[in-house]
Amino acid sequence: VQLQASGGGLVQAGGSLRLSCTASGRTFSGYVVGWFRQRPGQEREFVAAISRTGSSTVYADSAKGRFTVSRDNAKNTASLQMNSLKPEDTAVYYCAAGQTSFYGGNMDRANKFDYWGQGTQVTVSS
Repeated sequence: VQLQASGGGLVQAGGSLRLSCTASGRTFSGYVVGWFRQRPGQEREFVAAISRTGSSTVYADSAKGRFTVSRDNAKNTASLQMNSLKPEDTAVYYCAAGQTSFYGGNMDRANKFDYWGQGTQVTVSS
């Protein structure tokens, strides 16, 4: 499956952005979807993940209460709604897809995901 992330940009602190991940190539509903980010000078870190049907989600502590992950399998898309953005949210955001079991845990591990999009830059100014 090929993934294309979009929706990044420059926003002021407290603002919102909605990232999209569009999939092509295979049945999107067969994959768990995750969002990761890489802040300047840091390693890639987990943000959120959503199960194949969208019925279950999991978030990093930094994202809880501010970010919402969703998906529309009919449109082969997943989204990450980000509200109350902070300067520390500045990063390149990546969507990823994997055929792993969502309910097996450890969805915060990048090696659970087989396919990655190219990333989209999010910059939050103070």
